[in-house]
Amino acid sequence: MATGLENLKIYQMSKYLELKVHEITKDFPRDELYRSVDQLRRSSSSVSNNIAEAYNKNSIKQKCQILRDIAISEAEETESNLRRCGDKDLLNKETAGTIADGYIELKKAIYGYIRFLNRAQLVN
Repeated sequence: MATGLENLKIYQMSKYLELKVHEITKDFPRDELYRSVDQLRRSSSSVSNNIAEAYNKNSIKQKCQILRDIAISEAEETESNLRRCGDKDLLNKETAGTIADGYIELKKAIYGYIRFLNRAQLVN
């Protein structure tokens, strides 16, 4: 049975993208293991982890702060690193662009969720 967090669209998106990043980095050169691979995996997992952390905060202000200040920043970092890996030919540019575009959509969705939370706070 899925929890409330598991039903949250931004969490589903972040988990999907995190798994895609993990999958594509398996084929990176061995000398990139502690550079690009580690950085991409850590930043992509940080997006999901911070969405989960925000979900369990009691105040909307805390939720929005974590989402805006950390989750979106980590998504931006992951997107940027994906594009650079494509530029460095560590990754097919089309694949890098597709997954990076997924992070753009995720950031938009997180901003939308923040707006939803703020509106819900005004109603209550």
